[in-house]
Amino acid sequence: MILEMKVPSPGESITEVEIAEWLVEDGDYVEKDQAIAEVDSDKATLELPAEVSGTITLKAEEGDAVAVGAVVCLIDTSAAKPEGAADASSAPKEEKKEAPKTEKAPQPAKAKETYASGVPSPAAKKILDEKGVDSTSVSGSGRDGRITKEDAVNAVPSMGTPTGGNRGETRSKLSMLRRKVAERLVSAKNETAMLTTFNEVDMSAIFELRKKYKEDFKSKHGVGLGFMSFFTKAVVRALEMYPAVNSMIDGKEMVSYDFCDISIAVSGPKGLMVPVIRNAENLTFRGVEAEVKRLALRARDGAITVDEMTGGTFTITNGGVFGSMLSTPIINPPQSAILGMHNIVERPIARDGAVAIAPIMYVAVSYDHRIIDGKESVGFLVAIKEALENPEELLMDNNVKKALEM
Repeated sequence: MILEMKVPSPGESITEVEIAEWLVEDGDYVEKDQAIAEVDSDKATLELPAEVSGTITLKAEEGDAVAVGAVVCLIDTSAAKPEGAADASSAPKEEKKEAPKTEKAPQPAKAKETYASGVPSPAAKKILDEKGVDSTSVSGSGRDGRITKEDAVNAVPSMGTPTGGNRGETRSKLSMLRRKVAERLVSAKNETAMLTTFNEVDMSAIFELRKKYKEDFKSKHGVGLGFMSFFTKAVVRALEMYPAVNSMIDGKEMVSYDFCDISIAVSGPKGLMVPVIRNAENLTFRGVEAEVKRLALRARDGAITVDEMTGGTFTITNGGVFGSMLSTPIINPPQSAILGMHNIVERPIARDGAVAIAPIMYVAVSYDHRIIDGKESVGFLVAIKEALENPEELLMDNNVKKALEM
């Protein structure tokens, strides 16, 4: 029996995928549920498992765009499973065939070399000097290789002499996911009135809390007490204070949400992915850290699903893990704002009328000025700053152990 394997729907609104890589070859015997291909949609890279066991016949090439529901391969279920494939190293080597000899094309006769070869005429020398061109880099077309005025006029000033180093280049097709990310980023820049506001955060209070409680937190909950839980809780608080930031434009309407689905930008093997923490307003510090870890691992392993990356009302991106000091993050459409975290560096600050050294992070909020005014965007970022600099009072209700479920 021949089974036609069709492209399953990876998610709502996805109509086609791209064959990123075949993990088997035409004619191979495959087992049921064995991963036979990686396919790219415009939202994620997914594995395509074999539906049955048998011999496979491929019907699409790597790089082909295939409609959802189209046949990508055939599996012959009547084929017997081979006892074992022959070892490639034991296979007889093919004799090396000598390439047929070809006659060399006749070479043009060399110009006769004399004392005049490569020497510019007086007029040519003047032109070369004005251009700053070395006569040794010009081939003479005159008698016995002499450099003529015409040669000098046609000579192009060198922008640098090749050193003999590698000057190769490679071309590779962008994955469907990477193309979609590029399209969305350009769309966000072109279709929103995007502005960015900046501030700085003294991370001393969070450093102290993590230093005091992180070991007990990890031993009890199995996850580390990182920065993302503090930032997520601070963002949720700020979104509740400034609901316009937790809104989107839909045609001529503004849609505001009474829940906080926080998208977390993470770098996966196939590029940028943005899984979503659902109803972050209901999560504890432990809940946020556990969900961040779960989603990051799934993104890293390529197991993230489209549903896990769909939606989101606000995005947090952390360029600080790569060493970024400051950036202007691009809005993740159709959302209206995004928070950029950056690296933490010890910097001199004024504290109580004196200069002190403190761990400082620069933060940035990019926002769509069509629905978020400057007052709201600045107030929103200040609210985040206040919560991060005073987390015990504003994020933990003055009860650290209860907030951390110690």
